[in-house]
Amino acid sequence: MKPIRIFTVTPSLPAELAGLRALAHNLRWAWNHDAIELFRRLDSDLWEATEHSPTRMLGSIAQAKLEAAGADEGFLAHLERVTQDFADYQAGESTWFTQAHGQADGPLVAYFSAEFGVTECLSIFAGGLGLLAGDHLKSASDLGLPLIGVGLLYQQGYLRQRLNEAGWQQEAYTDNDFYTLPLTLARQPDGAPLTVTVAYPGRVVTAQIWRAQVGRVALYLLDTNLPINRPEDRDITDQLYGGDLEMRLKQEMMLGIGGFRACQMLDLHPQVYHMNEGHAAFLALEHVRHLIELRGATFDEARAAASAGLIFTTHTPVPAGHDHFSPELMDRYLIDYARGLGLSRHDFLALGRQNPADDRSTFSMTVLALRMSAYSNGVSQLHGEVSRQMMQGLWPGVPENEIPIGHVTNGVHFRTWISFEMNQLYDRYLGPRWTEEPADRTVWQRVERIPTEELWRTHERRRERLTSFARRRLRVQLEQRGAPPSEIEAADEVLNPEALTIGFARRFATYKRATLLLRDPDRLLRILDNPQRPVQIIFAGKAHPRDNEGKELIKQIVGLARQEAFRRHVVFLEDYDITVARYLLQGADVWLNTPRRPLEASGTSGMKAMANGALNLSVLDGWWDEAWDMSDPRTAPVGWAIGGRETYSDQAYQDQIEAEALYDLLEHDVVPTFYERGANDLPRRWIARMKASIGILSPFFNTHRMVQEYAERFYLPAAASYRALTTNDAAGAKALAAWQARVRQAWSQIRVEAIEAGDLVELKVGGEIRVQARLRLGALTPDDVRVELLLGRVNADGDLVDVAATELKSISSQAESVSVYEADAIPCHVSGLRGYTLRVLPQHPDLTTPFQPGLIIWA
Repeated sequence: MKPIRIFTVTPSLPAELAGLRALAHNLRWAWNHDAIELFRRLDSDLWEATEHSPTRMLGSIAQAKLEAAGADEGFLAHLERVTQDFADYQAGESTWFTQAHGQADGPLVAYFSAEFGVTECLSIFAGGLGLLAGDHLKSASDLGLPLIGVGLLYQQGYLRQRLNEAGWQQEAYTDNDFYTLPLTLARQPDGAPLTVTVAYPGRVVTAQIWRAQVGRVALYLLDTNLPINRPEDRDITDQLYGGDLEMRLKQEMMLGIGGFRACQMLDLHPQVYHMNEGHAAFLALEHVRHLIELRGATFDEARAAASAGLIFTTHTPVPAGHDHFSPELMDRYLIDYARGLGLSRHDFLALGRQNPADDRSTFSMTVLALRMSAYSNGVSQLHGEVSRQMMQGLWPGVPENEIPIGHVTNGVHFRTWISFEMNQLYDRYLGPRWTEEPADRTVWQRVERIPTEELWRTHERRRERLTSFARRRLRVQLEQRGAPPSEIEAADEVLNPEALTIGFARRFATYKRATLLLRDPDRLLRILDNPQRPVQIIFAGKAHPRDNEGKELIKQIVGLARQEAFRRHVVFLEDYDITVARYLLQGADVWLNTPRRPLEASGTSGMKAMANGALNLSVLDGWWDEAWDMSDPRTAPVGWAIGGRETYSDQAYQDQIEAEALYDLLEHDVVPTFYERGANDLPRRWIARMKASIGILSPFFNTHRMVQEYAERFYLPAAASYRALTTNDAAGAKALAAWQARVRQAWSQIRVEAIEAGDLVELKVGGEIRVQARLRLGALTPDDVRVELLLGRVNADGDLVDVAATELKSISSQAESVSVYEADAIPCHVSGLRGYTLRVLPQHPDLTTPFQPGLIIWA
């Protein structure tokens, strides 16, 4: 039965409570404890039942409770305090960005992501990638960075997890009711919804635009579930990461192409576009198409301009984690789009192929993003190294360490993840600057001022809350599964609120090795079931719907937890979400992470646990590889490292070695340190590690530092380059494109005719090398090229390694286009077998990197 008319019912708030509506519709409440307590104060049970959604709560709360709150002087005083704080925040003009870089006229950056994890009630995220995107928006808001977010609004979001009697993951999906969420439709002046269209084979698909306000930052989300679309097209924004590759392609077209068009429809014209993973890479092509149409430019001219303002962040070092589409699928969906760009089929597909000449290879969204972006980065120092190694084929001839993929290490938004109790502790002893300037090291040095007993008692309260929550959650799981009453009643006896508690919660991908700790069950049981030093483990996490190997890992853990010997010590919590994450991160003593190095790009759960006082026990991978080097493990240990930095070709052998190392650490260091108590029952060595972890790591592993780094290293330089190339009818971009075409045509004419370094056979340490080179440049000039001498060590294979580049200067031009280059004296400070070579690169003031054109000549 269909309605003949649709309308919206909104809550009837007493006039005294009118401010609740504005608070509910801005997601800033998600990282403001006082605002959360205000809504919880209205009806704490309903707050939980509505999954912490103020808008849904206000739409379903009993009118009598609203009337009572409107007459409650205490509640009204609380409301006034929160409302004033919110108004001051929104009006804030002394933010980091305005103080450092001045007022901005409109958005500087558009941040595109397939998922955004801002808060639990807006279920459009799957895991770490989305939570990072949500934290990015929150820090941008706090810092006053003029940024907008762009994504998709999924009708069903990501899967809800249920385990059957056998412990096998089953998936369920729940519809999001957009009209009870903190969302508003973007509308035209006549009130009609604002829409964008994207061409698909044989039809056009329409999407409407919703807006979620995240503090000072707007998040725009596209929704195709409209009657005007075909049923299969209404499903484009149905499930996050649902469906097959064809559905993934349709979603990524809507995100990239539709998202860019939404910015134009909203009259928002950011100078910089940041692609959070390759899902949004089609926006690069749409940006080019828009400039072709707007400026009357060629593809190469428009590409030169668009690329200057494009930034790409990759999040996975696992090849299978990158989206690839077959040539046939690309033909079906985008061949007409390619023609609109003025590209042949071959040239269009070459943009997404590592080897542009291979007509059989798939189209990679990561390759497209890397080719089109002026700036690219991984999300940790190690991940940057791995990404350069993976993508070396895109820059043939460029040494691995010079591949133009840098890194910006991830962080977390502290106010979102730190518990209310720890928040109060930090306010009391660190002062308010820990929330405003968390990247300031001097703030975190004050952690030593926190009384040892107060820090420990605060943490113990959080562990007790975690234990209580886990018991309740486990009981509900068993009831839903139809377990016998005896098993349900036994749920109240699992876990010990005073025992050493290990947390392990993340996506159940096989490389994360969730069952590494289970390799020797007998040894594990001896660790857990020690009456004097009990230990317990709480697991949580979802496997991808099509990842049967990941589901098998969950089944193994659940099977172990059901054994009588382990039942009180091992718990698996179903349906891992932000609520479960908060309890675990805020209550665990140890945060366990066991990825197979170097397959963890970054990982952020350990950062959240660290900020709450938990100690990390992790393989040296992702962020922990950097964190470990920030302190001296002998004098200021911040946690524990499982193994060293070794990698093994035999994965089974690696698993065995690192499982043994993990057991050894637990038996001989972690557990004894936790239970080593003084006369006042305080584990002083453990608390010293907590303080070292918080004080040393917090200033770096936060999103305020991360977003500031993106702004100053990427956003602002990219915006300046984009402005320079697009002013005066894109004269700069047209000149750059013409220069690139001229250089490409003449590049093969370059010859290195001679290199002279005197009679260089042996040199004493401290001696100097003087080099002169003669080059034939053909149709090019010395201004078009950069000539560099690379000096380094010669390894056993005769290859140059550990090289340092020195630029040679043009000192004269001779007849027949021969130029002479010379380097200043280069000192040699290290003994051993050394060598040098020479290379020629293109040079232009508007190139972000000389490797951008993909041209290089070696002597």
